Amino acid sequence: MSYTRLVYHIVFATKHRHAPPTEDQMQRMRCYLAGIIRNVKADLHTCNGPRDHVHLLVSLPPDMSVSDFVRLIKTNSSKWFHETFQTPFSWQDGYAAFTVSYSGLKDVLQYIQGQEAHHRTMSFEEELERFLRKHDVSFERTCP
Repeated sequence: MSYTRLVYHIVFATKHRHAPPTEDQMQRMRCYLAGIIRNVKADLHTCNGPRDHVHLLVSLPPDMSVSDFVRLIKTNSSKWFHETFQTPFSWQDGYAAFTVSYSGLKDVLQYIQGQEAHHRTMSFEEELERFLRKHDVSFERTCP
Protein backbone atom coordinates (compact mmCIF):
# COMPACT_ATOMS: atom_id res chain seq x y z
CA MET A 1 0.00 0.00 0.00
CA SER A 2 1.19 3.52 -0.80
CA TYR A 3 0.62 6.53 1.42
CA THR A 4 0.87 10.09 0.15
CA ARG A 5 -0.07 13.66 1.01
CA LEU A 6 0.35 15.68 -2.18
CA VAL A 7 -0.91 19.21 -1.55
CA TYR A 8 -0.78 21.92 -4.21
CA HIS A 9 -1.63 25.61 -4.37
CA ILE A 10 -2.83 26.07 -7.95
CA VAL A 11 -3.62 29.43 -9.54
CA PHE A 12 -5.06 30.24 -12.96
CA ALA A 13 -6.83 33.21 -14.51
CA THR A 14 -9.64 33.86 -16.92
CA LYS A 15 -8.66 34.38 -20.55
CA HIS A 16 -7.48 37.95 -21.16
CA ARG A 17 -8.42 38.53 -17.52
CA HIS A 18 -12.07 38.94 -18.60
CA ALA A 19 -14.11 38.16 -15.51
CA PRO A 20 -17.57 36.59 -15.57
CA PRO A 21 -20.21 39.33 -15.59
CA THR A 22 -21.39 38.73 -12.03
CA GLU A 23 -20.01 37.58 -8.69
CA ASP A 24 -22.91 35.10 -8.50
CA GLN A 25 -21.69 33.45 -11.71
CA MET A 26 -18.17 33.21 -10.32
CA GLN A 27 -19.46 31.76 -7.04
CA ARG A 28 -21.38 29.13 -9.00
CA MET A 29 -18.19 28.44 -10.96
CA ARG A 30 -16.30 27.85 -7.70
CA CYS A 31 -19.00 25.38 -6.60
CA TYR A 32 -18.78 23.60 -9.95
CA LEU A 33 -15.00 23.37 -9.62
CA ALA A 34 -15.49 21.81 -6.17
CA GLY A 35 -17.75 19.18 -7.71
CA ILE A 36 -15.20 18.29 -10.38
CA ILE A 37 -12.51 18.03 -7.73
CA ARG A 38 -14.66 15.64 -5.66
CA ASN A 39 -15.37 13.53 -8.75
CA VAL A 40 -11.66 12.93 -9.40
CA LYS A 41 -11.18 11.84 -5.77
CA ALA A 42 -9.05 14.86 -4.87
CA ASP A 43 -9.51 16.78 -1.63
CA LEU A 44 -10.37 20.46 -1.89
CA HIS A 45 -9.09 22.40 1.11
CA THR A 46 -10.30 25.74 -0.26
CA CYS A 47 -11.20 27.56 -3.48
CA ASN A 48 -11.29 31.34 -3.66
CA GLY A 49 -10.26 34.38 -5.63
CA PRO A 50 -11.67 37.45 -7.28
CA ARG A 51 -13.70 37.12 -10.47
CA ASP A 52 -10.67 37.10 -12.79
CA HIS A 53 -8.66 34.25 -11.25
CA VAL A 54 -8.92 31.25 -8.96
CA HIS A 55 -6.75 29.86 -6.16
CA LEU A 56 -7.18 26.18 -5.33
CA LEU A 57 -5.62 24.38 -2.40
CA VAL A 58 -5.97 20.69 -3.21
CA SER A 59 -4.60 17.29 -2.29
CA LEU A 60 -4.34 15.21 -5.45
CA PRO A 61 -4.43 11.43 -5.66
CA PRO A 62 -0.98 9.94 -6.35
CA ASP A 63 -1.98 8.75 -9.83
CA MET A 64 -3.03 12.21 -11.06
CA SER A 65 -0.57 14.74 -12.42
CA VAL A 66 -1.06 18.43 -11.78
CA SER A 67 -1.22 19.16 -15.52
CA ASP A 68 -3.94 16.52 -16.09
CA PHE A 69 -5.89 17.84 -13.12
CA VAL A 70 -5.76 21.46 -14.28
CA ARG A 71 -6.63 20.55 -17.88
CA LEU A 72 -9.63 18.53 -16.67
CA ILE A 73 -11.09 21.21 -14.42
CA LYS A 74 -10.47 24.07 -16.86
CA THR A 75 -11.97 22.21 -19.83
CA ASN A 76 -15.04 20.99 -18.00
CA SER A 77 -15.74 24.23 -16.15
CA SER A 78 -15.44 26.35 -19.32
CA LYS A 79 -17.92 24.09 -21.09
CA TRP A 80 -20.28 24.14 -18.10
CA PHE A 81 -20.14 27.96 -17.86
CA HIS A 82 -20.92 28.39 -21.57
CA GLU A 83 -23.83 25.92 -21.44
CA THR A 84 -25.24 27.27 -18.16
CA PHE A 85 -25.04 31.00 -18.84
CA GLN A 86 -25.13 30.98 -22.66
CA THR A 87 -22.09 33.20 -22.78
CA PRO A 88 -18.53 32.49 -23.91
CA PHE A 89 -16.03 31.82 -21.16
CA SER A 90 -12.55 30.38 -21.03
CA TRP A 91 -9.50 30.19 -18.83
CA GLN A 92 -6.07 31.45 -19.84
CA ASP A 93 -3.51 28.98 -21.12
CA GLY A 94 -1.23 27.73 -18.37
CA TYR A 95 -1.31 27.87 -14.61
CA ALA A 96 0.95 28.21 -11.59
CA ALA A 97 1.28 25.36 -9.09
CA PHE A 98 3.27 25.19 -5.89
CA THR A 99 3.71 22.34 -3.45
CA VAL A 100 2.57 22.97 0.09
CA SER A 101 3.99 21.19 3.11
CA TYR A 102 1.47 19.84 5.56
CA SER A 103 2.92 22.12 8.24
CA GLY A 104 2.30 25.15 5.98
CA LEU A 105 -1.22 24.17 5.00
CA LYS A 106 -2.98 26.44 7.51
CA ASP A 107 -1.05 29.55 6.39
CA VAL A 108 -1.76 28.94 2.70
CA LEU A 109 -5.41 28.22 3.48
CA GLN A 110 -5.74 31.53 5.32
CA TYR A 111 -3.96 33.36 2.49
CA ILE A 112 -6.36 31.98 -0.11
CA GLN A 113 -9.39 32.72 2.03
CA GLY A 114 -8.18 36.33 2.36
CA GLN A 115 -8.08 37.03 -1.37
CA GLU A 116 -10.46 39.98 -1.24
CA ALA A 117 -8.20 41.81 1.22
CA HIS A 118 -5.00 40.95 -0.71
CA HIS A 119 -6.34 42.38 -3.93
CA ARG A 120 -7.17 45.73 -2.40
CA THR A 121 -3.42 46.42 -2.35
CA MET A 122 -1.96 44.08 -4.97
CA SER A 123 -2.81 43.17 -8.57
CA PHE A 124 -2.99 39.58 -9.76
CA GLU A 125 0.22 40.10 -11.72
CA GLU A 126 2.02 41.37 -8.62
CA GLU A 127 0.68 38.49 -6.57
CA LEU A 128 1.74 35.89 -9.13
CA GLU A 129 5.18 37.41 -9.56
CA ARG A 130 5.64 37.37 -5.78
CA PHE A 131 4.76 33.66 -5.66
CA LEU A 132 7.08 32.85 -8.55
CA ARG A 133 9.97 34.64 -6.86
CA LYS A 134 9.22 33.08 -3.46
CA HIS A 135 9.33 29.60 -4.99
CA ASP A 136 12.37 30.39 -7.18
CA VAL A 137 10.48 29.83 -10.44
CA SER A 138 12.04 31.49 -13.47
CA PHE A 139 9.62 33.47 -15.63
CA GLU A 140 9.45 36.10 -18.34
CA ARG A 141 7.52 39.27 -17.80
CA THR A 142 4.94 39.72 -20.53
CA CYS A 143 4.02 43.28 -19.57
CA PRO A 144 6.26 46.25 -18.76
